[in-house]
Amino acid sequence: MTNDQIDVPRTNLPTSENKNAVEMHGCIVCARIFNILAVYTPDGRLVDCAVTSPGGHCVPDEQRPLVACNTHTTGEIETAYKRWKSRNGKELDIEQEDE
Repeated sequence: MTNDQIDVPRTNLPTSENKNAVEMHGCIVCARIFNILAVYTPDGRLVDCAVTSPGGHCVPDEQRPLVACNTHTTGEIETAYKRWKSRNGKELDIEQEDE
């Protein structure tokens, strides 16, 4: 060990208060079901997500974990995302007003 390294026992490292959740979500284009691992802050904000089922990937969104099949084109995913946003934007506004 060099002078600039400090040996810190792992038990003394701060633990994350984030919550990990395994969730099922449908593809935003075709509704095929995927398992995802989502990480939320203690106040419920999405930090990150990863698709744990084969054949899918996360679609970037700040509010909710979204997923799409790897077989869909970028255009199909963008169209489905815009449709999802227009349909769910009103629900998100209502949820934020309740907070």
